[in-house]
Amino acid sequence: MPKLAAFPKAYMDALCIDGSMRLEEWIELGAKLDIDGLEFYSGLLDLKDPSRWATYRKMAADHGLAIPMLCCSPDFTHPDAAFRRKQVEQEKHWITMAAELGATYCRVLSGQRRPEVGREEGIGYAAECIEACLPHAESVGVTLIIENHYKDNYWTYPEFAQYADVFCDLIAKLDSPHFGVNYDPSNTLLAGEDPIELLERVKRRVVTMHASDRFLTEGTWDDLRREEMNVEGYAARLSHGEIGQGLNDYDKIFSILAGEGFDGWISIEDGVDGFEQLKRSVAFLKGKMAQHWPATS
Repeated sequence: MPKLAAFPKAYMDALCIDGSMRLEEWIELGAKLDIDGLEFYSGLLDLKDPSRWATYRKMAADHGLAIPMLCCSPDFTHPDAAFRRKQVEQEKHWITMAAELGATYCRVLSGQRRPEVGREEGIGYAAECIEACLPHAESVGVTLIIENHYKDNYWTYPEFAQYADVFCDLIAKLDSPHFGVNYDPSNTLLAGEDPIELLERVKRRVVTMHASDRFLTEGTWDDLRREEMNVEGYAARLSHGEIGQGLNDYDKIFSILAGEGFDGWISIEDGVDGFEQLKRSVAFLKGKMAQHWPATS
């Protein structure tokens, strides 16, 4: 049976920008949910001091929660080699952070989809940088997970490997027991593609999952395409919906994953419309997980 974690999607600015919420508050909120762990983000202000990492690990453990995953957003597709080297060193720092927090998974990305970087060039940059991070990940017992991502909250351009063909070509270049896929069905929708089709292509490499649901508050997906470039963060018309109320087919997704023997972590990205919404999403996922991974005696 997979385990369920939660990511502080609704509290990112409060935890990462203005400091109006402390990390211990998020941990205390997480303890009120029927979950097994909390996914952390590398940009949390309270994680800037390495001497505090062990404190937050213990704090979560005292509430009966693991910290299984650290969500990071390295930008490996910049055309400047010196910039990429700095990003590799930054990712290595985050891998160390993940290990100190007790996480066994640390996210990587390809980078931003800058107009001046071509397809093969960007894939090459990203693969080279991820390869450079793998020895350190192995040394501290961490698995790097690449997400079929849309856009980091604080990026200008969408993900370079947002589209399935680029994503699959990139992961085909990386072969390591310390590297896998963090599957996010909602991000495939944002690419205008089929989440199930992508999952069928990468299912044997999926080791973790992000669970969310998506819908547009107004307009069309084409409107979103026009708005997502050259602007920081997510377009205003894009909403994280309550899980089970949006466009994702969780019965099909979980059926495929269960068929592959998946038993990793599923991390919820939800709650932007309030904590009660997050609780309902937890209940929905727990119910679906029980259906597709029935307990064995």
